[in-house]
Amino acid sequence: MHRRLIVPSVLAASLLLAIPASAADFKPGAPGIGDSYYPAYGNGGYDVSHYDLRLRYQPDTDRLDGTATLLAKTTQDLSRFNLDFLLDVSEVRVNGAKASFATSGQHELEITPAKPLAKGTSVTVVVRYSGVPSTKTAYGFSTWHRTPDGAVAADEPESAWWWYPSNDHPLDKATYDVSVSVPDGTQAISNGTLQSQSSKLGRTTFNWRSNKPQATYLTTLAVGKFDITTGTTDSGIPVVNAYSKDLGDNDGAARASVERTGEVVDWLSGYFGPYPFSAVGGYVPNTTTGYALETQTRPFYSQKQFASGSNVSVVVHELAHQWYGDDVSLKGWKDIWINEGFARYAQWLWSDSEGEGTTQELADYVYASHPADDPFWTIKPGDPGAENQFELPVYDRGALAIQALRNDIGDDAFFAILKGWPQDHAYGNASVADFQKYAEKVSGKPLAGLFDTWLFQPVKPATAAKAQARIATSAATPAQPKSWKQITATNTVHEH
Repeated sequence: MHRRLIVPSVLAASLLLAIPASAADFKPGAPGIGDSYYPAYGNGGYDVSHYDLRLRYQPDTDRLDGTATLLAKTTQDLSRFNLDFLLDVSEVRVNGAKASFATSGQHELEITPAKPLAKGTSVTVVVRYSGVPSTKTAYGFSTWHRTPDGAVAADEPESAWWWYPSNDHPLDKATYDVSVSVPDGTQAISNGTLQSQSSKLGRTTFNWRSNKPQATYLTTLAVGKFDITTGTTDSGIPVVNAYSKDLGDNDGAARASVERTGEVVDWLSGYFGPYPFSAVGGYVPNTTTGYALETQTRPFYSQKQFASGSNVSVVVHELAHQWYGDDVSLKGWKDIWINEGFARYAQWLWSDSEGEGTTQELADYVYASHPADDPFWTIKPGDPGAENQFELPVYDRGALAIQALRNDIGDDAFFAILKGWPQDHAYGNASVADFQKYAEKVSGKPLAGLFDTWLFQPVKPATAAKAQARIATSAATPAQPKSWKQITATNTVHEH
């Protein structure tokens, strides 16, 4: 009896032949989506289309239990993929089968499905988890804010990690269903429309839905005891506002500002086109934070924004973001000017409409207020760097750039751009370069020089370009516009 002997090298070759060649193409998805400012944020290898979040929260202990179901599609052959998350995971399933998982880095949840996933595959990911969000930090900070009667999740450029697993970058927008169970007498506020509310066994469940694409950082959760007001805009958009019941002396000013949300939305629609979402509103919780945030359909306002009285200007700022930042989101965080420059310019337009200083008067005042050696001019709004992303020049110099554009191309083209841009890029993502290209298309003028001068040069613009002449040649320091103090009260609006 003779046996054929297979030497190890031959055996290895035989095994390789038995494995489909395509198996070699299955690779882990990248642990970051590729953002130049935040390399570890987001993930590669898939796109999420919908998040279904089923949450149970206990305000007195800050314990959160959740089941997140993500509907996604692979963009490569995947052997493993990541989600951004901080809480404790008990189980993960991919397409119904148990998947193995591990944590890495500051906020990475690595998931290995039972079987590799081919490119173009529809994927359902279920993550069961629990934890106390206030005990978790990443990079030395937390975006989960405890209040006397609950908690709030609202921050930028990240906040999701503390309460649900996600692909945390604006490039991967999705729709949402958020269901939150809380003790009776406590409310849960989130984005979009309240689909239903029911009580059983001492707990109330609130079901919220966002039916338009939404970036992860624009998703919010607020649990506490709120006074909720409802109404509609003149254009028929439902309005839901919420105020913590313990705002104290700031309560009146907060309401006098946020209750004008419907009016402001209708006014902004005249400049930016139809409101892009199915609901609107705002909420003011009792947090110790000092900023506000354009959380989609329902901006978050710190009560400190109203410590000196009512401030409709901050409401204008956050609602302007619903078009510039939420409807059209940035491609990378370096494109932050498209968000903040236009939200600030909306405040200038509001000042103009209220008779408290025209946009040109505000531009003249800002320009004259910063001498050539002021560090204000060293920050480039078109690419400010992660460390300067929310610094004043991104807002004020960013708005100056917009006024310079208006002066250069004329009002007809300028206002056509303001209104056309959110519709041309609706529910998508865009860069500063994309905006320049669009402005050139609408205006019929080359604008590279203007954009470079106002957004990318770390010096005070001179009078070389005709479009900047009026701003740059103001002989004396212009009078301070009446709206200036209210506008500057929002300078810390995104100081997180």
